[in-house]
Amino acid sequence: MAKKLIDKLQTKEAVIGVVGLGYVGLPLAVEKAKAGYHVIGFDVQEERVNMVNDGINYIGDVVDEDLTEIVRSEKMFATNDYSSIKDVDTVTICVPTPLDIYKQPNTTYVENSSKEIAKYLHEGTLVVLESTTYPGTTEEVVKPIIEENGLVCGESVFIGYSPERVDPGNKSFNTKNTPKVVGGITSSCTAAAAAMYRNVLDGDVHEVSSPSVAEMEKILENTFRNINIGLANEMAILCNKMGIDVWEVIDAAATKPYGFMPFYPGPGLGGHCIPIDPWYLTWKAKEYNYHTKLIETAGEINNSMPEFVVNRIMHILNEEGKPLKGSNILVLGVAYKKDIDDYRESPVLPILEKLDLGGADWTVADPHVREFKYKNTIQTTRSNVTEQDVRNADIVLLATDHNDFDYELISKHANVIFDTKNSMKQHSSSIPYYKL
Repeated sequence: MAKKLIDKLQTKEAVIGVVGLGYVGLPLAVEKAKAGYHVIGFDVQEERVNMVNDGINYIGDVVDEDLTEIVRSEKMFATNDYSSIKDVDTVTICVPTPLDIYKQPNTTYVENSSKEIAKYLHEGTLVVLESTTYPGTTEEVVKPIIEENGLVCGESVFIGYSPERVDPGNKSFNTKNTPKVVGGITSSCTAAAAAMYRNVLDGDVHEVSSPSVAEMEKILENTFRNINIGLANEMAILCNKMGIDVWEVIDAAATKPYGFMPFYPGPGLGGHCIPIDPWYLTWKAKEYNYHTKLIETAGEINNSMPEFVVNRIMHILNEEGKPLKGSNILVLGVAYKKDIDDYRESPVLPILEKLDLGGADWTVADPHVREFKYKNTIQTTRSNVTEQDVRNADIVLLATDHNDFDYELISKHANVIFDTKNSMKQHSSSIPYYKL
């Protein structure tokens, strides 16, 4: 049965399903359709389903023309009706895996998707989980649900895990050319999953011995970044106390051609991966009576950065003879990363909350994010920063280093600048200028 599925994948006769058409799912679905497969996308959000079927793109890493063309040529359509699972040969799960208020994994979306898939699954189908999660999820959560109706993993159904690797805004690596890690519950599961990805992607497909290995390596990737950014942030805090420019320190260290990789400080961590994924592992480690001290310490440092930023703003304003309360603060950027429209887990949101607590008045400008959710309200942003906007602010906070910002205008007309991203290093200014 596995060989039959692999043959269908190689001849492009297989119908591919993708559950969850967000930052991971939509780019993957588009690449599968571009590779010659017929693709059915599933999403519970009716707005997304309608946009896909109208050929309207809403994800930055998808080329508008690509989506329009594959929909026009009927290579892909979207639906919120899971009964169409009966028509697919493979289904990839790309749904959110958030943390709850106690920083414990919330696998509700994975469980619900698996239950809906299981209702309509037929023999010989491949199910691959891509959502980032803790080691053991595929075998402990997905497998029992998929097998509830009598299918047997490795014989009549094939189940595996392949972690998503999405870096929004990356101009060099995308879904198509980024290497893929695949781990199946059985060897036949691994072979089927690897065959699917090899027929879609240009990047290397690296097979591992189990889903748990693949799940753990994804956590390792993002924990590596979390810890090293935590070190950079702690260095920034110490350098500030010592009157040393941390950015100059990092640039100097980066001249070493071996044994050092530069990571940079900032106002905090954002995105769905780095601030969240390491906590999956700290939670799972407790099952083995182990305390992940280094991971949790890095998390504490990174989570403290918004408060550090606001404290710096308060001290800078004091230097200028102004209190935080009643001050006008122009915040440049709400996206968690430069030149993207994604503000999930953005550190700017807790910064705004702390500014509110201090009685400050703030305005957010972001050319990529037109509006954002803040305290159950929708806030709009300024897409263009004018000279008057800059002049009216008691302090300009550079929180996201978008290339679209007019740094020359800011350097000429701001009263005070606090740059958390070293984004104005090429622009000289005679006005009070502070770096993280």
